[in-house]
Amino acid sequence: MSISPTRVLTAVVAAIAVAGIAAPISVASADPSYKNCTEVRKAGKAPLLKGQPGYSSKLDRDGDGVACE
Repeated sequence: MSISPTRVLTAVVAAIAVAGIAAPISVASADPSYKNCTEVRKAGKAPLLKGQPGYSSKLDRDGDGVACE
């Protein structure tokens, strides 16, 4: 029993479609993690507000919800 070229093509197209959809999802869900405020500033993200990706209480010295002010 052989597999038809149409089935092979369909499987390849489906695999490419799944890979194309899954890749952006995994990238988008990754939260940045900064070691210190210097890294935040180099990334152009300072100041960080509580709730924003990359915010950490360790970067918020005075505990006011604004990191790397």
